[in-house]
Amino acid sequence: MSDWNELSDEAFRKEVRRFFETNYPQELRFLSRRLRWSECKPWYLTLSKQGWIAPAWPKEYGGMALSPAKQIIMVEETERCGIGRMPDQGITQVGPTIMRYGTQAQKQKYLQPIIDGEHVWCQGYSEPNSGSDLASLQTTAVREGDSWVINGSKIWTSMSMDASHMYILVRTDRNAPKKQEGISFMLLDMKTPGITIRPIRNIAGHEEFSQVFFDNVRTPAGALVGELNKGWTIAKALLGFERLGIGSPRRPRYAFTRLEKVARSRGLMDDPAFADRFVQLRLDLADLASLYGRYVEQVRRGETLGPDVSILKIWSMELNQRVSELLLEAAEEKSMYEGALDFDGEEVDVLAPFYMSRPGTIYGGSNEIQRNIVSKDVLRLPAK
Repeated sequence: MSDWNELSDEAFRKEVRRFFETNYPQELRFLSRRLRWSECKPWYLTLSKQGWIAPAWPKEYGGMALSPAKQIIMVEETERCGIGRMPDQGITQVGPTIMRYGTQAQKQKYLQPIIDGEHVWCQGYSEPNSGSDLASLQTTAVREGDSWVINGSKIWTSMSMDASHMYILVRTDRNAPKKQEGISFMLLDMKTPGITIRPIRNIAGHEEFSQVFFDNVRTPAGALVGELNKGWTIAKALLGFERLGIGSPRRPRYAFTRLEKVARSRGLMDDPAFADRFVQLRLDLADLASLYGRYVEQVRRGETLGPDVSILKIWSMELNQRVSELLLEAAEEKSMYEGALDFDGEEVDVLAPFYMSRPGTIYGGSNEIQRNIVSKDVLRLPAK
């Protein structure tokens, strides 16, 4: 179809549901871990062939250009079907960044391979001593002829073991008067000699993150995106895209679906005290979806996300934790067991959402830092 927005929301939902139910593999539904690229690549390519891999991208770059309402429908149906998260940073973060700040040559080189599943991206931002204080990063890039030579390391790099490319922040001017200055944004092929990946196992026993080391890694001069030493501006814009993605209703909705199954199995909906907490979370989830839709529309109009998008990240991640905590309470004695458990004939993993919600208030910039951003740049409150 040339324009999915011409369908009514109800008709679009039916079409999405039918396609997901028909084509998404049963064995990959409602997993308690991130999918590896080898597992989800066939589904990625299926969506790409359908023209559905980039719901928010403009049509000129292979996207669907969906309205916010229809993007939320896709999120809801993705959760309802138990579709696992793919390595999607090319779609949600670096793609929009290249559209806004990249050269025409960079757009031609990088955007179509994202759509086609040829390039899988990871983010090189956090460092061992530069997490929430990202501007203090120490990984350097020095110009030598037609190349940049990169040295340093990045940590908590999600799914880097499956990535073909990385977008990375590097320090290109050590003498800049402010730490936010002298930082540049670059694109890097992960097959470049000198890159070492060391996986990190998370609390659930899965290798989702890694530390990445750079030892005299050479990348072409054309890898620089935007102006030299102006990468902080691009980083802030990309963090806006990241916080939009993190702030999606997808995670808390996923946990809430499990909560509802467990609650009905245990007859908890007849308990007024529990029902009150349950309904409050449902209303919070509806508020989150509404707020998310507002920011999606802003991106669709081509506007830069402001510091207020931090509110979305705070709300989504803390809601996810509240839902996962009530899920453990509802499961009672079963909450101590890992893996899928039987609740009146339905299998539910009650610990996985709890595990997955713990780091959510930290990654993408800790919620404490996000509150400082809202206080300073949105509410204009005094620092002291």
